[in-house]
Amino acid sequence: MALVEVDKVHKEYVTGAHKVVALEEVSFTAEGRTFVSIVGPSGCGKSTLLNVLAGIENPDSGAVRITQDGRPAKLGYVFQSPRLLPWRSVLDNLFLVQETQDDAARERCRRYLDMVGLGDVGHKYPGQLSGGMQQRVGIARAFAVEPDLLLMDEPFSHLDAITARGLRRILNQIWEPTGKTMLLVTRAVGEVVVLSTKVIVLRKGGHIEENITIDLPFPRDGGSPEVALAKADLLRRFEKMDLVAT
Repeated sequence: MALVEVDKVHKEYVTGAHKVVALEEVSFTAEGRTFVSIVGPSGCGKSTLLNVLAGIENPDSGAVRITQDGRPAKLGYVFQSPRLLPWRSVLDNLFLVQETQDDAARERCRRYLDMVGLGDVGHKYPGQLSGGMQQRVGIARAFAVEPDLLLMDEPFSHLDAITARGLRRILNQIWEPTGKTMLLVTRAVGEVVVLSTKVIVLRKGGHIEENITIDLPFPRDGGSPEVALAKADLLRRFEKMDLVAT
């Protein structure tokens, strides 16, 4: 479980004669067993924020500190698409990102494949799997490095509704016992309510409009009255802020 501290982060891009502000003085903290969703309209800086947290991009000003018990935290990343090496088996795709290439690491990879329901396909190649199965491999790969903080960039956006719903359930089943700190970029309000303990709403121009707590017990049933009410409340907030939400 990580401690995430984002302090007045500013990021902008220059395209030709134009300057685009992606993040404007963004500050928040997330700590321990928490599941944070970052939402907002297209172009509000969601993916930029995730890239800054991952160290893929540097902020122009401000600071990001991600620690675990005072040391730099270990990060995992689930991408929009699985990004599997097609010439490697499913098990080898997980094994290649392990810090130590030993029997314990290989067994850990098998365990996480079991957790996403793919324990019997480790010998197969990505091209032999469906899109949903490949994304499950991507989730297993990220968990198999046993990160303190797991970052996810719209991991279900390219999947059909039924497959995405199943993967959200699997993600929740893994998260609950591990208690990792999770941070998800998404546009799906239903996804936010089912998964999150905290929601950070970004407005265009890259500043935080609202920081919302979702206080519902887990596991959450997407069809329950409580979840439906929370989703309706979140949609009303979005409408008041003139945010586009799907």
